[in-house]
Amino acid sequence: MLKIDSHTHIIPRHMPRWAEKFGYGEFIHLEDSPNPRFARMMQGHRLFREIGANCWDAELRKSEYAALGVQVQVVCTIPVMFNYDAKPEDALELGRFLNDDLAALVARDPHHYAGLATVPMQDTDMAIQELERAKSLGLLGVQIGSNINGLNLSEPQFFPFFEACQKLGMAVMIHPWEMMGRDQMEKYWLPWLVGMPAETARAASSLVFGGVFERLPNLRVMLSHAGGSFLTTLGRLEHGLRCRPDLVAVDNPVEPRSYLGKFWIDSITHDADLLHYVLKLQGANRICMGSDYPFPLGDLDLGKYMESMGLSQGELESLFAGSALEWLDISASHFGH
Repeated sequence: MLKIDSHTHIIPRHMPRWAEKFGYGEFIHLEDSPNPRFARMMQGHRLFREIGANCWDAELRKSEYAALGVQVQVVCTIPVMFNYDAKPEDALELGRFLNDDLAALVARDPHHYAGLATVPMQDTDMAIQELERAKSLGLLGVQIGSNINGLNLSEPQFFPFFEACQKLGMAVMIHPWEMMGRDQMEKYWLPWLVGMPAETARAASSLVFGGVFERLPNLRVMLSHAGGSFLTTLGRLEHGLRCRPDLVAVDNPVEPRSYLGKFWIDSITHDADLLHYVLKLQGANRICMGSDYPFPLGDLDLGKYMESMGLSQGELESLFAGSALEWLDISASHFGH
């Protein structure tokens, strides 16, 4: 069975020191670690995270995937590399570097890799420009953050970007980042445990209530981390629209439930019961197996638990590959299957 991991992150091992190049900021760069199988992600002079070689080594990644029966990885940058707070022209230059690296990887190994670009969302014209270039490079979509410098994705300035994604046929993956309330809940790793699901729900709710899905019915969006808390609070969202339409339905009166099955989510629930629930809401053809590889908060067993959930063969085929193929708008032959 073809298996596609729709949510993975990768970074070039060697990058310019962007802060020195641009003359400001705390852009990410990599420094050597005492163990050559690791590198230190530095944000200015501060250690952001230590990463293993599977963050950049394409052959190592393939071997780890093969051991779990997975053939294809959809790769995109680590969200800290979005740099939405940078000068737009600098974020564009950095994005072009990352996208060129992704495109080269895909060109070298098209049967095992597909790529999602990053673009400078703080400048819509530049974002569209790089989106168009990314498509010409062979990338199949784009990864964006759940908010752009604190602005919801429903803000009018972003609509032309989503319109361009639909026109170009570029898939969109929305990843939580810059979590709301982060400064108030650093303890217990709550920004990642609580803030991330809330951020994804924020993005989804903005696209629904802002009418983006309504106006762009062919926009192919995947919400990472199983949609965060969006699907589990759907009843509350609908009740809010009904009881206070003066506050909620100001841009779009259509109930959120009507959009089920019109967007994709990945499968990162960490909970078989929750996966059964989102399957009931979304259907297997709108849930893509995803892992957040290679980071430990992801599903690093690559969906293995799904095979013991009593799902039908058709559901498993959709979860493991069919849904991702439809989201990316390609066939299995794209990967030689």
